[in-house]
Amino acid sequence: MKKILLSLIAALALASCGSKKDLDKVTTTNPTTTTVPSVQPVTTASILQKVNNNAVTQNCIVADLDFTMASGSKNVTVGGSLRMKKDDVIRIQLVAFGIMEVGRLEFTKDYVLIQDKFHKKYVQEDYNQVGFLKDNGLDFYALQALLWNQLYVPGKANVSQSDLKEFTVEPVSGKEQSNIVLDRGNFNYKWLANNATNLLEDVNVDYKSKSSGSTNVNCKYSKFVKMGSKQFPSDIQLSLQTTAIKSAKNLKLGFVLSDLSNSEKWETRTTPSKKYEKISVNEMLNLLMSITK
Repeated sequence: MKKILLSLIAALALASCGSKKDLDKVTTTNPTTTTVPSVQPVTTASILQKVNNNAVTQNCIVADLDFTMASGSKNVTVGGSLRMKKDDVIRIQLVAFGIMEVGRLEFTKDYVLIQDKFHKKYVQEDYNQVGFLKDNGLDFYALQALLWNQLYVPGKANVSQSDLKEFTVEPVSGKEQSNIVLDRGNFNYKWLANNATNLLEDVNVDYKSKSSGSTNVNCKYSKFVKMGSKQFPSDIQLSLQTTAIKSAKNLKLGFVLSDLSNSEKWETRTTPSKKYEKISVNEMLNLLMSITK
């Protein structure tokens, strides 16, 4: 169990709030059945505007988490929780046996925190000190867009009205879907949008660098549930292929969410215990990678 759970912490490091009585609690955790409206003719302006406006407006998203990781012949599952505050923090907590937290990853706008609660060690560094994130152009807002199921412009916190002109729309032949494409520097983003629901069902990200090679990230979104007046995916399947790190060429991560709420009743920052030893990013990754071999 120790090796399995630490492997999960390593995988997440590389990729990048309330009770049931809470009035903010979403009333159902099962995928909602919605009536699909008739599809109107799609134009670039209309699909971009509708998709961008379709993003959830809640300030926080909190959920119980079933996390899975597949790498090579390994396929493991562990419980936990996901807590996100828009433009502020993403926190993933991994829990063994439903009671014991064994690892925590906290991404804020300013730093990345990784806690290994087995060895009582932690890393807290800014994004420029985390080689994989730096080498692949990933920052807090890139990770946020993946997990919040939203359009994204590299280097920007949110997609403004004026940013929409940078995207192109390509109808998918024979399907009621459109590809939304953005080329920016070393990045190529391609989202798959449903023309009827205006939901993003898939995003594919390619990043190419002369110094660190190439990385591909794909996210598939499904089982949308109601969040206020919007819809949010309760099943996020992420796959990562990279030449930047030999020991992590192919990873598949699954986030299955339940008991979603928009509660803000939680602390947004973690302060590591004085009993924990602070180590470097390389020391942490070497430690975590050594147990996956």
